[in-house]
Amino acid sequence: MSDERPLHEGPATFGEVFAQREYRAVLTATTLSWIGDYIAKAAVTVLVYRETDSVALSAAAFAVSYLPWLVGGPLLSTVADRCRYRSVMVNSDLFRMALVALVAVPHLPVWAILGLLFATTLANPPSQAARSALMPVILTGDKLVVGLSVNSSVGQAAQVTGYLVGAAIATASPTVALLVNAASFGASALIVRLGVRDHPRVTTGDPRASLLRETGDGFRIVFGTPVLRSIAVLVFSSMLFSIVPEGLAGAWAGERSDGGVDAAATQAVIMAAAPVGFILGGLIIGRAVRPARRVALIRPFAVLAPLVLVPALLDPPPGVVALLVAVCGFSVAGLLPVANGLFVRALPDGYRARAFGVMATGMQVIQGSAVIVTGLLAERFSIPRVVGLWSAAGVLLMLVVVARWPSTTAFDAAIAAAKAPGPHPGSAAPVGGGTPAGTAGRAAAPVAEGARDEGPMPGRRAAAGGTATL
Repeated sequence: MSDERPLHEGPATFGEVFAQREYRAVLTATTLSWIGDYIAKAAVTVLVYRETDSVALSAAAFAVSYLPWLVGGPLLSTVADRCRYRSVMVNSDLFRMALVALVAVPHLPVWAILGLLFATTLANPPSQAARSALMPVILTGDKLVVGLSVNSSVGQAAQVTGYLVGAAIATASPTVALLVNAASFGASALIVRLGVRDHPRVTTGDPRASLLRETGDGFRIVFGTPVLRSIAVLVFSSMLFSIVPEGLAGAWAGERSDGGVDAAATQAVIMAAAPVGFILGGLIIGRAVRPARRVALIRPFAVLAPLVLVPALLDPPPGVVALLVAVCGFSVAGLLPVANGLFVRALPDGYRARAFGVMATGMQVIQGSAVIVTGLLAERFSIPRVVGLWSAAGVLLMLVVVARWPSTTAFDAAIAAAKAPGPHPGSAAPVGGGTPAGTAGRAAAPVAEGARDEGPMPGRRAAAGGTATL
């Protein structure tokens, strides 16, 4: 029997979500690896700025971990649809653990360190895609939406912890951060292996189809279906500006102080503000607001997120900056998990990982590009002016996006079509531009945990998120 919960009923409870043993295992493993990543990332960012005194290079150091998604994110993510999700997650963690441990070997040349770190991050797309595709298998109905919200909030908490600790040890040897990161991957692999069942993979289409063709299916299903395309545009647009304060935090703190403890504390406060706001937003909105109301709040939150950063033009003190960034994070939390929940119900089984790869890659590219571009602008203009004007442009962009947001009827039609058999990407039947049966379905989490998210990913990413992550 399905445990889908009608929109007019109350949301699923945290108790219902955490009652799932596999969910607890996945969440714990993911949190450990996130913390290790953020510790290393924050330390590298501040060290680059101190060594070079360059905002652009500091921003580039922050953004470099986004490159693997640009190089092969969708292609590597498709691998997860060809294998069992647990195996992909465990093997990716072990691969990253080994390479990060090699980076910690003393006296390696810089080119070798950068090469190993880049190779390490190539395992992120399949790992995150497998984890995201596994979520609808473990949780269903509104439990999935609440679970995704918890994932995002915990990811932001991991980001706060990692950034604070990373900023504190920035003057110490990077070896410490690297070893912590390696250990976190090892622990994650062990927890997933012991705590997650080896679910069979979903077989779709021609098993002889090439990896490139299957990757193309991911793009076609995301951008060929109007409802999914609208969600993708909303998510990408929100990532374009919400990441900027974090990416410029090291340089922003350096401009407002003479370095030392004050600069480190200012950087930590700014970088931690968005995750704190996201945590509060995810928990409050995900638990206290009814499902139908959450969907209705997507549009106002989408506009509010960049709007609250526009006052940065006035060059407020760090405390006010942190407050503005926190409100932005709260607003992003009000739209990302809900948009993710809509997305997962509009994907067919068997296409989860590749659709996630498309979404996660887009998020990483958008976030990395935003940080690099604003970093270059900050070489010529003040950071407050760059952040304020960039956010003002974000308000205009979001007004256009929400004006074209699908109606509730359109979402209902897409979800209904998802439950009917029909053509899908990779089959002989064409995929239309509407919501044909089979091209919208029930499946995966595209945004990033994350980003983080997941990304890397960061935050909302993934991941948030962002960790930015849907």
